[in-house]
Amino acid sequence: MSQKGRTSVSLLWSIAWRFLRGRQSQLLNGTARAALIATLLGVTAMVIAMALMTGYREDLRRKLVRGNAAIIAYPMFGSDATLEEDDRMALAALPGVTDVRTVIYGQGALVGGRALDGLEVTLRGVDQSATLLDLGVVEFFPDFSDGESLLRDGRLGVVLGSELAKRLAAEPGETLRLMVLGLHQGQPRFRYRSVELAGTFTTGFSEFDQAWVVTDRDELTRLAGGETGSSLVEIALEDPDRADVVANEVRAVLESEYLVTHWRDLNRELFTALKVQQIALFFVLGLIVLVSTFNVASSLVVLVREKMRDIGSLAAIGLSPGDLRSVFLLYGLGLGAVGTLAGIGLGASASWVLTHFELIRFEPELAAIYFISSVPFRIELQDILAVALFSLTVTVVACWVPARRAATILPATALRYE
Repeated sequence: MSQKGRTSVSLLWSIAWRFLRGRQSQLLNGTARAALIATLLGVTAMVIAMALMTGYREDLRRKLVRGNAAIIAYPMFGSDATLEEDDRMALAALPGVTDVRTVIYGQGALVGGRALDGLEVTLRGVDQSATLLDLGVVEFFPDFSDGESLLRDGRLGVVLGSELAKRLAAEPGETLRLMVLGLHQGQPRFRYRSVELAGTFTTGFSEFDQAWVVTDRDELTRLAGGETGSSLVEIALEDPDRADVVANEVRAVLESEYLVTHWRDLNRELFTALKVQQIALFFVLGLIVLVSTFNVASSLVVLVREKMRDIGSLAAIGLSPGDLRSVFLLYGLGLGAVGTLAGIGLGASASWVLTHFELIRFEPELAAIYFISSVPFRIELQDILAVALFSLTVTVVACWVPARRAATILPATALRYE
């Protein structure tokens, strides 16, 4: 751009800035203040809503991957999921893979503490209790704190979800009664085992924290009657977002012996629905910002009326109609930008406070529905940019008509205006 072009733009900004900060009438002050407050509130609502949806989606993704790993391989035809050593080493060597483990799931009940009638639980069998560290915050009680097997010296330890442990009200090391549903000669059969409370874990995912019991895999397999159809291979990744790429490499290693899937495939409908909901919420709350732009346009209409003689003077000294239109567009854009920036700041601050102090929490019954115990708010740069771009765009569009009208005023008419 030429030096003349830069000077012209600077001059237009200077004039618009003088209109923004100059002495104004009570009417103009009132309309400008209303425009700022309306824009601020609308942008604040959009920022908080986007932070809520993004935070909920990302928190849900993180906890799902924590509980079930990024990639899961199911053995075909109900065969045992125990991997050959060569296959295990090949999987562990894939880029981004942090752990390869075989787990087994089962159903049963746990009796002890205050739950004398028993509580239905989901059983998860693992090789080493150290793998529990992937679930979140884990507290091991004495005798089971070294991260080794939960089966030692004939004693079987269990690690409970934190909400389940609260419902049981069992003491560390207390003996509980575990009932496991298994098969015997093809018929359902219950087997019983005395277990010790070895620790608790907290994922923040209510389904896990309220119902999961983690114990030794081999012992759980025995209690289930040697039934291996519920065993599977979990593959943890450093970056869960690469799950679809790594899953193809896992299929190449395991070939047709396993059905390989990943967290995106298992939860595609859920996350698609959440994304659509976020987009819909963006435009619904965007109506608040859209309405606020009418206040900005009203402020511009008042400004044009009260600065009529100034408009005539500017036109008389050589400002073209296009330059006059740009001045008033810059005025409206400046007013909208101040409200937008203030709204982003207020929305981001409110989101941080709501998340840091966990001000929005659910009772266990509601947590089971929404999968989380507290509502997270997460600020993403792309969400902030989308809100700012939307707000400034609708502001400029709303200001176009009054700015265009100001540009059509004849200098002689403006100078005679009282």
